[in-house]
Amino acid sequence: MDIQAPGDTTRKLIIVSLVYIILASIATSIAAQEVTVSGSTTVGPLGILCSEAFNEAQTDYHVSVTQSGTGAGVTDIGEGRADIAMASREITPDEKKKYGDRFRENLIGYDGIAICVSKPIYDAGIIALTKEQVKKIYAGEIKNWMELNGPVEEIYVISREQGSGTRDTFLEDIFGDKKAETPGVATYSSSNAEIHKAITGSNKAIGYLGYSYSKGEGLKAVKLEGIELTPETAKNKSYSLDRELYLDTLGDPIPGAKAFIDFCKGPEGQKIAEDNGYIPVQPSNIPAAVKTNQPSGMENREIPGKKQPGFELAFSLAALFSISFTLIRKKE
Repeated sequence: MDIQAPGDTTRKLIIVSLVYIILASIATSIAAQEVTVSGSTTVGPLGILCSEAFNEAQTDYHVSVTQSGTGAGVTDIGEGRADIAMASREITPDEKKKYGDRFRENLIGYDGIAICVSKPIYDAGIIALTKEQVKKIYAGEIKNWMELNGPVEEIYVISREQGSGTRDTFLEDIFGDKKAETPGVATYSSSNAEIHKAITGSNKAIGYLGYSYSKGEGLKAVKLEGIELTPETAKNKSYSLDRELYLDTLGDPIPGAKAFIDFCKGPEGQKIAEDNGYIPVQPSNIPAAVKTNQPSGMENREIPGKKQPGFELAFSLAALFSISFTLIRKKE
């Protein structure tokens, strides 16, 4: 028995049906709500790791992360360009005045700002500094390590650029003023990773950077006022350059932002923090989730647009449509 080719009406119905299926599939593929996160380069690597785990764990939302500094992140949520700001300090009165006192600050971890020197300087005996000594170095009043009983080397002073939450905390604690002048600085860097690279690339440098960046070859963190920076001294505030890490929103977060913040504050997110050199709010006893031994390597990394749920199905159906249409054309 011969099977006759379908008539024009049947072929049209097949084609229309396939088109509707593909359109429905594409609609599903873009249904995931996009959540944008920007801000602190200290929080950034943690935000990236958490977003990767979060995006893999569910299909309702997709989180993308960029790093630009705390101030830029707060500006982004204030002006509607981002849903969440990563911040390594509290919202300032000026920011509240500009955007309204509607910020929601969500604590996701603790941190300390390490005062680090090049390893040759540490090995030469500079293993501890006082706040006054650090202040004089950055003010340009102490210019050579020999003035601190170190080697005869001019001090190479490195600082963060304006807009950095790390810079704000450092200046406020060391100088008592976030807007203090630091004429002793030779180089301004835009990120923790840049400062890490500058210190390790020198034999006479000093700089400050987040706790998770203070490890590795080529640099050493000195004691400040006799206190070593550890997770314990940062949390109990015996180390003076301590701070909190936040995910901020302007007003109540959209559902996707809330889901991501809850993930970061929850056991999975806190385990990621703990496993990657951050100081969690609550230590987690769950198995390691995501780990990288070099958070600084993620400093300038962004989470690219991920294939949304249903992408593979839409692609397959499009291929099926193409094949079916070709077969129908051949029978005509």
